[in-house]
Amino acid sequence: MPINETLSRFSDWSYTTTVAIYVLALLFFLIEQSFGVKGRNAAQRTRERAKELVGAGAPVVTESTVPPTAVTPDRVGRAERIGRMGMALTVLGVLLHLSALVLRGLATSRVPWGNMYEYVMAVTFIGVVTWLVMARRFPVRHLSGFVLLPIVILMFIGGTMLYAVAAPVQPALQSYWMVIHVSAAIIGSGVFLVPGVASVLYLMRSAHEKNPKKFARFADRIPAADILDRITYRTTVFAFPVFTFGVLCGAIWAESAWGRFWGWDPKETVAFVAWVVYAAYLHSRATAGWRGQRAAIINVIGFALTVFNLFFVNLVSVGLHSYAGVG
Repeated sequence: MPINETLSRFSDWSYTTTVAIYVLALLFFLIEQSFGVKGRNAAQRTRERAKELVGAGAPVVTESTVPPTAVTPDRVGRAERIGRMGMALTVLGVLLHLSALVLRGLATSRVPWGNMYEYVMAVTFIGVVTWLVMARRFPVRHLSGFVLLPIVILMFIGGTMLYAVAAPVQPALQSYWMVIHVSAAIIGSGVFLVPGVASVLYLMRSAHEKNPKKFARFADRIPAADILDRITYRTTVFAFPVFTFGVLCGAIWAESAWGRFWGWDPKETVAFVAWVVYAAYLHSRATAGWRGQRAAIINVIGFALTVFNLFFVNLVSVGLHSYAGVG
């Protein structure tokens, strides 16, 4: 079918605007991370210190006696308002992100994940939506900048180095398995972005708790390790079955297209290794002796393999998946 150039152009504009909005939201979250959490911690320490001094017979510390340079509730409140503005911008960015995907699909009259540009667009969309769900359930909004940073980087690479004009997919990809297999891979990979970032933060927080000198200026602003562990586990538990389903569907499609279920193609191999790593994470997380730091390290390895499979295998290695640019 002919390509609708107008809708394709609107999709590109929506994509570019989405990246700009995510960058602005990232800055807002960094402001909240730098001043809001730090301010709350400093204010809490000031109150505790004041109580100790009053108990020792010192005069009561009131707001009028606090130095002008000290952290005040107003400054903390401003930082939190900026954080809420960042969340509102993120929601707006998600809506534009979705618009870019839908317009791309309408322009090409197919599912909008037929090349690397579209695939990255879809994966990052799932990643941001997953984080919004987690930020609503857990007090981790101020960490949104750490999730948006890899999202923005991936989208920048996708919109520049990997950009492809709207066009029909190759005949080999014109199959209903394209909808099933690749969509499952997109959802699994997108959700895996969140536990990957959460695991890195968990390791930093855990290292700080064992040695307060490590990441001293940063780790105090990270939530308790238990919260990060729950986020990592819940998102991985959701993504792993979807990813498994995608791998199985890929094997069925491979048998239909290439006459074999599995041929140890580079992408198939790395996907299988990543599957084994995430299975090991879930097993280690369920085993008391391997919870915590060891499980987080395994999850980080799985995240690294997912990113490696997305870029290096698709763009550098030569295999049956090379022509497709996707799943």
